[in-house]
Amino acid sequence: MSGDPIVYLVDDDLRVREAVGGLLEAAGLDAVLFGSAGEYLAFQRPDMPACIVLDVELPDVSGLDFQARIADSDHPPIVFITGYGTIPATVRAMKRGAVDFLSKPFDDEHLLSAIGLAVDQDRLRRRECAELAALRRRLEALTPRERDVLPLVVSGLLNKQAAAELGISEVTYQIHRSKVMQKMQARSLADLVRMAEKLKLAANGSDDRQATETGDDVTAAAGAAMAAPDRVAAALMT
Repeated sequence: MSGDPIVYLVDDDLRVREAVGGLLEAAGLDAVLFGSAGEYLAFQRPDMPACIVLDVELPDVSGLDFQARIADSDHPPIVFITGYGTIPATVRAMKRGAVDFLSKPFDDEHLLSAIGLAVDQDRLRRRECAELAALRRRLEALTPRERDVLPLVVSGLLNKQAAAELGISEVTYQIHRSKVMQKMQARSLADLVRMAEKLKLAANGSDDRQATETGDDVTAAAGAAMAAPDRVAAALMT
């Protein structure tokens, strides 16, 4: 994966593409220029940090609608440029994660600064995605029993309590725990807890028991409520 960033400029105005393309080239940035959102989508993007400089008014789709369309997919951050900026459009774009919203004609340094921020965000996103993918591969390497053990380890239960949860001996639990730490490449319990949070693994020790106990209390209360009318009727009959 290359560390050199690339800027995708999507604007239907040829003059804008030429001007911004020249600015990016002078700043030492690689750029690919598109006249429509469809052209951008058809392009096979290389695996490198990037950002999109996106015009609000495009021939095939509104830039704001395009932003919403790609929001949940693997696309880099967006810097909007427009000749028809409005406050509602700006608010909508920023709420959906746009890095900046610039009105034409914009200041060159402002645009370059926004692009730099967007590329930094994309680098961070890509690094986090790579780390999560590595954690998922480590998780997949665990045996089914070790996957049962991992949430108990991070739940804060004592070894004896966790072993009882699984119906195994404390010694066997400690062996599984050691293998989990080794396979997950966790340097400490705190490190393993952070991994579990990133993987969104439930700590199903005391929390599950508490949830079960709460459920039992609710069931008992419901039963008592259902029985109450019978007790009242019996009292009236005496």
